Parts: sequence; C-alpha cells; structure tokens
Amino acid sequence: MTVSRSPLGFPRISARVRILLWLLVVMAVALGAVAVTVRSILQRDVDHRISQLLTQETGEFANFVPQGVDPDTGGRFDTADRLLRIYLQRQYADPDEELLGLTGPAGDRPDVIRQRRDLPPDTALWQDTASLTRIRADKDSFGTLERPQGELRWAKVEIGPSAGGQPGAFVVAFHPERERDVADKTFWMLLALSGVALLMTTGIGWAVAGRILAPVRLVRTTAAELTEQDLTRRIPVEGRDDIAALAETFNAMLDRLERAFAAQRVFVDDAGHELRTPITIVRGHLELMGDDPADREETVRLVTDELDRMSRIVEDLLLLAGAERPDFVRPEPVQLAELTADVFVKVRTLGEREWQLDGVADREVRLDPQRMTQAMVQLAQNAVQHTVPGQRIRIGSRAVGSRAEGDRIELYVADHGPGIPPEDAEVIFERFRRGTSRRGTRTSGAGLGLAIVKAIAEGHHGRVELRRTEGGGATFVLTLETDS
Repeated sequence: MTVSRSPLGFPRISARVRILLWLLVVMAVALGAVAVTVRSILQRDVDHRISQLLTQETGEFANFVPQGVDPDTGGRFDTADRLLRIYLQRQYADPDEELLGLTGPAGDRPDVIRQRRDLPPDTALWQDTASLTRIRADKDSFGTLERPQGELRWAKVEIGPSAGGQPGAFVVAFHPERERDVADKTFWMLLALSGVALLMTTGIGWAVAGRILAPVRLVRTTAAELTEQDLTRRIPVEGRDDIAALAETFNAMLDRLERAFAAQRVFVDDAGHELRTPITIVRGHLELMGDDPADREETVRLVTDELDRMSRIVEDLLLLAGAERPDFVRPEPVQLAELTADVFVKVRTLGEREWQLDGVADREVRLDPQRMTQAMVQLAQNAVQHTVPGQRIRIGSRAVGSRAEGDRIELYVADHGPGIPPEDAEVIFERFRRGTSRRGTRTSGAGLGLAIVKAIAEGHHGRVELRRTEGGGATFVLTLETDS
C-alpha cells in the first residue's frame, strides 16, 4: 500500500480520517463536559443536602430547649447533661450523621454524650477529642473540619449553664465522604460510558464518512485515470445531495474537456494540413528556382502570395483563439441604421456586383460595432467569392418580434448565386471546413471566415443562420437578442 505524502514529505491525512478525528474530538469534549457538569451538580446537591440537614437538626434542638419536659419530673430540665441525654435518646440519625452532646466549659476537654451507633472507630467524631475541643471552642455555629480521616461538616447549638450545672452544646456532625463517593462513581461511570460511546462513534463515523466520501474518492480515482486519449469515464450520480451535485459538475467538466480535446485534435490536424500546403509550395518553388530573372521574379511572387496566405491563416487563428476571452466583444450603444449604411459603403469595393441597401432598422442597440462590421464584411466577401460580376447582393438590417421595437434584430447579407448545397450547410461554420463552390470548384480560403462570423455572433450571445434567398441564392443572417 502506498502512502500519499505532502510536498514537504509528510504523510497526507485523508479526508475520511480528518472527519473522524474532528468528530471524535468534538464528541470527547462534549461528553467530558457533560460528565464534569453532572459531577459538579451532584457535588453541589450533596453540599446543599448536608447544609439543609445541619440546619434542620440544630433548629429542632433549639426549639426543644425551651419547650422540652423531663419525663421523670414533669418539669423543665435542670441540667444540660439531662437535656442532652433525653433528646439524643429520641433522635434517629442518618447513616453518615453523628448527634453528640458536649458538657463542660468551652476550651476544656468536653464530656461526650453520644448515641449508640456503629460508626467506624477511625472516623467517629466522638473519639476525636482534639476535633471536639476545636468545635466546642469555635464561636461559629457551622463549620467544616479537614481531618486525616476525611472531611467533616458540623453545626452546634450552645446551652447555657443551669443552677449548679455545667454548660453544654448540641453538635451535629456529618461525614460527606460516602455521599461524595457516590457522585465520583457516577462521574467515572459517565466517563466509561463516554468511552464506549466514542468507540461506537469511531466505528459508525468511519463507515458513514466512507459512504459519504465514496463519490469523492471516485472523482479522485476517475481524475487520476483520465488521459488525453481517454476522456470517456463518468461518475455515477446517485441522490440529490451536495455529493451528487459534485459528481454532476465533474461529469459536465469531463464533457467539456472531451469536446475541447476533440476540437483541439481536429483543429491541430486541420491547421497542420492548411499550413503544410503553403509551406510545401514555398519549398518546392524555392528548390526549383533557377537563375533566370523572369523565373526568379515569378517564384518570388508565388512565394510571397503563399506567405501572405499563411499570415492570414495565423491571424484568423489568433482571432478565433481570442474569441474565448470575455473582452472579445465590447458592446456599446450603436445606431443600427448608421452601422448598416457604413457596412454597405465599405463592401461596395469588394467586387463588381449589383450592391443594394435592402433596408435598415432605425433603432439603438448594444453591440460591438467593429466586430459586427468585421462579420458583415466577411459575409459580403463570402458572397462575392460565390457570385459572378453583375449579380445582386443585398445588405440590410431589421427588427423582428412581437413588440413594437422588436424582440431581436437581424443583420443579413443575401446573394442571388447558386446557393449552398444541403450537405454543406451543416459544416460551413466549422473551422477549416469549406463547402463545395457554387460554381463547382473549391474556394481558395482557409475555411476560417464563417467560423469567425459564428464566433462574433456567439460573442454577442446571438447566432448566425443560413437561409435560402427567395428566387435562388444564400442569405446569411446574424440574429441578436435585444435588451429592450
């Protein structure tokens, strides 16, 4: 298997892999953010529940102090010790909660009154004398202790000394480790599920990306297999999505390339043939040229004539090559009647014919006057070549269409010669294609004149047509759409 490399020598990463990597990165970030957010919410809920529990427990004890009744005497409690013992006997603590009573002066080692609970000895607060002393001496009613055994949240309610008795305090202690462990386990479980989801996404994403990019790979493979000799491969178009549109665009490009290469091959063959003939003539005459002055003069005349013909062919080829450029025609507002009259005046010198200005369209249109004059003169020259002296050639323009000013305009050159044979009508506008002369001979041109006329018409987004002349002959019509 070959590895594609970049111009710098680094291995290329395929679009399929890049799509998959981006998908995995986005999903990993999203799933990680979800897991962290859930853990943060659970931890916040744990803190909120502990705070509510501490507030509730201390509030219940604070209400019991002034209202509680000693079951033995039926009266008020006479000592803090007795109050704490009776209250603790009646309470049920949560699994992670400790309810303690402390008696003795603040700052001294307190005496501890506790419920009978099975708490781990290493975490139970009632066995941690140092922590109890700190809580007893603390002036705040709520607090948190960071101990080697773990975090401890606490709250307390102070009890004033009675007659002859010791002061005391009611302490609620909560060990949040187990609650936090539940949140952490949920977090790690979400991470594990996210990992499984990423693995599944990898497989599914790889398959989906491959299916989506299959037409793109086919485009690349087809492009790699294309050669100038074989442009026939096409990509199957399936569906109506962007990939299908890409395949259609690529196929259309191949159609244009195939037509362009075919036209190029024909063009090169025909151009080679047309240029080879004058070159052969020039070489032959130069090789046979003798010392006789008259012979040399005739040879120079013939060679110069052939060189002039080659020059005209090259100029025409350059003109046709420029027809593909966007600035081939430069439209501007033109009075059609004035343009038609100017063309008529210019073409009258092309030959001894019966020239007739047949009609003019009196309106303004947008076109390139120089290119349009060039096309009309070429059509007139073509008419002269295929008629004899004295035959009539008509020049004119007209507006055609349903509207008052017409939907389009037509400029035409009509002759009354023999006409165009049907078999020639299909090819005369192609490059280097010459029809049979209407006098039964071949024309002397290179076969580019009507191709130039066609290029000028198409440059104006119009067309050139061949029609029969009433009474016999050929009429060439340049048809242009109007903007009005």
